Amino acid sequence: MKKILFSAFLSVWTLSSIAQLDTAAIANDSVEGFRFTTVDSVAITPVKDQNRSSTCWSYSTIGFLESELIRMGKGVHDLSEMFVVHHTMLDRAEYVVRMYGTSEFAPGGSAYDVIYCLKNYGLVPQEAMPGIQYGSAAADTLPVHAELDAVAGGVVDAVTNSGLKKLTPVWKKALTAVYDTYLGACPANFVYEGKTYTPKTFAASLGLNADDYVSITSYTHHPFYTTFALEVPDNWRMDQMYNVPMEEMMAIIDHALASGYTLAWGADVSEICFTRKGLGVVPEEEKAADLTGSDAARWLGLSASDKRDELTKKPLPEKQITQEMRQAAYDSWENTDDHGMQIFGTANDQNGKRYYMVKNSWGTMKSEYKGIWYVSEAYMQYKTNTVLVHKNAIPKDIRKKLGI
Repeated sequence: MKKILFSAFLSVWTLSSIAQLDTAAIANDSVEGFRFTTVDSVAITPVKDQNRSSTCWSYSTIGFLESELIRMGKGVHDLSEMFVVHHTMLDRAEYVVRMYGTSEFAPGGSAYDVIYCLKNYGLVPQEAMPGIQYGSAAADTLPVHAELDAVAGGVVDAVTNSGLKKLTPVWKKALTAVYDTYLGACPANFVYEGKTYTPKTFAASLGLNADDYVSITSYTHHPFYTTFALEVPDNWRMDQMYNVPMEEMMAIIDHALASGYTLAWGADVSEICFTRKGLGVVPEEEKAADLTGSDAARWLGLSASDKRDELTKKPLPEKQITQEMRQAAYDSWENTDDHGMQIFGTANDQNGKRYYMVKNSWGTMKSEYKGIWYVSEAYMQYKTNTVLVHKNAIPKDIRKKLGI
């Protein structure tokens, strides 16, 4: 997922803060009229900050795997997102070159890229590969990838548009040197908690099995209860996703959370009612439809930001989402492959309305809820592109239909 980038300071929020999250949300009333109380939540690791990098897909899925380790009794680990980014971008470049430049080379990715890395390259802890090799100022301790993306993109563009009839065998070494320079080389071995590992032996020590994780989606242009590669640019590895009706997609999310599992979430966040302060809702209808004369003219003249503020001042009735609405939004490019986050719990607002608690990777300073978003059921139904989940978190009747 490619996403709008935010700069904030890295959170020092600890796991114990999860139990205090509902209190913090209720006490903070600056998102006017919304007051949330946590119903249940699964343990997550601290909120991180992807800063000015298009790497939400790595942050969200690494966070998901970190929660898996907690669930499995493996303790709290801080895993390196940039180890995954390094390997993924080299693989993507090779794919683009094999496609003669007809596929997009971009820094976005999918949850499956992280699982592929786990299976084929392993993982490393953050301390073994922090992923930042530039600058000394405090601000440079967070990812800033505009120059990296431009330089790497220039190399790939030069190779695919070289006009040569035969490529040299060393172009990938040149690109590897770019990522080594900006992110650091992927370590061949390292010491962690007193033991020496390779990336693969470290991943094996964690007990994570890449084959345990499956992607779920819900669209009607392919048959339900089959698999297909969702047609979005960042699914360049052609991850085969299980296709289920919307109601069953939601049942999977609910069952996973109730069973102590989190989910990596790929979603559209381009609508005005996904606020930058921590809220995702789908108001029932545009306000202008209920206005006349000068009031309607005023509404239509408002900026998107002002409209968002008016529509999210307090809980409002929301649209009733259908499978047909989801499909139409996907087909028309209204719903796009924007952003990766982690679903980890549920909460109620002051009216008893249910929301999902979502861990973002935009730091903690830009949101009212310390980097957590509250997303309504309607938003989850409408804007979810995919979820990645442990196969055992899927209800048995749905697993049977899918042959899992």
